[in-house]
Amino acid sequence: MGRMLELLLVALLLETLALTATAVSQIGDECNVDADCSSGLYCSLCAAAGDVSTTCIRSQATPSTHLPFNKYAWLTTHNSFAIEGEPSATGSILKTNMNQEDSVTDQLNNGVRGFMLDFYDFLDDVWLCHSEGGICYNHTAFQPASQTLNEIELFLVANPTEIIIIFIEDYVQVPNGVSEVFTNAGLKQFWFPVSKMPKTGGDWPTVDEMIQTNQRLLVFTSVESKEESEGIAYEWNYMVENMWGDGGMQPDSCPNRGESRPMNDANKSLVLQNYFRDDPNENLSCVDNSANLENMLDVCYKASGNRWTNFLAVDFYKRSSGGGAFKAVDLLNDKMQCGYDGIDACQARLNLMGLPYSQLVTELNTCA
Repeated sequence: MGRMLELLLVALLLETLALTATAVSQIGDECNVDADCSSGLYCSLCAAAGDVSTTCIRSQATPSTHLPFNKYAWLTTHNSFAIEGEPSATGSILKTNMNQEDSVTDQLNNGVRGFMLDFYDFLDDVWLCHSEGGICYNHTAFQPASQTLNEIELFLVANPTEIIIIFIEDYVQVPNGVSEVFTNAGLKQFWFPVSKMPKTGGDWPTVDEMIQTNQRLLVFTSVESKEESEGIAYEWNYMVENMWGDGGMQPDSCPNRGESRPMNDANKSLVLQNYFRDDPNENLSCVDNSANLENMLDVCYKASGNRWTNFLAVDFYKRSSGGGAFKAVDLLNDKMQCGYDGIDACQARLNLMGLPYSQLVTELNTCA
């Protein structure tokens, strides 16, 4: 009898250990290491928000759904290439701001789909540089743009249903210099042509159509003349954009940046919302990318003529006190695609109706 009891106790202990081994913590639960958290989360501390213990925080975006491109929100990183701890390819010590903390490949794998890149002429090539006055120096130069573009090319090849958007702050003076760096990186095969971009508002092609034609890379430049000379879309022909830096973080205001048309210009069917500081601060970004960010979604919605943000640009995109920028993008997608929180339930309901996809897209806007 004693032996049976002993075996029973061992069995119960093993079962308890198995359950403990498979147990994972959710958002907001305390943790010690990343492995304590569920998939898509990591273990971190937001001291600026008053946290005294590490908790599980989101680190990945929700997979996409196939709706018209402009009915979608895309997580975007500001100065995606300005990564902490990365040395300059020149061998010099970098003396410039850093805005992110992991590689572009990691950003892609975590669900970032929009990338803000600064292109400069430097060392007879196009470089990613975080400088001032349109001039790149050894201490502000990160690496040739081709290295980051190669990371994006590898991702697009390996993920044939994903779409990437690149915003270029463009200081390249060499004729066709920007086009050539994309060609050399093998990215022209994915190029979404300017001819398919609506200039007077209205819907863009659906994500399905973009995937079927393999036109899954959208590139925008800050130089107007390059739309005609190189076939690169001039950003403010297609979207409105709020003020960058501290000017875009005022709690009750969402003004347009100088190059952009007013935020409520309905002839521009895309909305870009910046939410990051003039001087990036990794410690404070966990506060910036939480409730403050979510509150600004409504402010910019009203300023944009009751239109939700398509591109949400932040610094240190994984930093938050919980769901962070990932949650904010989910909220935007829910609002745009269903008008309320709960896109999965909305889509399930429409699928039960047996409607063809073209009608589903229309019905999504009135789903309640």
